[in-house]
Amino acid sequence: MLYNIIVGVIAVICFLLIVVVLLQPGQGQGISGMGGAGAIGGGGGLGARRTADLLSKSTSILAAIFLTLCVLANFAIDRGDANRSILQEGAPGMNAPIEAPSETAPAIPQQEDNSSEENEN
Repeated sequence: MLYNIIVGVIAVICFLLIVVVLLQPGQGQGISGMGGAGAIGGGGGLGARRTADLLSKSTSILAAIFLTLCVLANFAIDRGDANRSILQEGAPGMNAPIEAPSETAPAIPQQEDNSSEENEN
């Protein structure tokens, strides 16, 4: 339950982070050129420098929140009863006696020795 809530908040933060990054000015463009001093005619509440600072700070804050929520989501995952690994539990047959390997055919087939037959002829 908690994990689903955290993932939902992470999705909202991702959307906001995308919007804030896209609003940042590239090379003299962006929201600082639209709503700031350029659109009003010289004076205005939002200058290019203030808008860039606001967007830069909001990007940093949203990125920090995103990273923190991702780490918290890892701890909120419902693992059920799987808290121990199979090595800690002991694999099936782990305490069984070790048997000697059975005789198997070699990987390289044995060649017959034809040199002794040729010497007899």
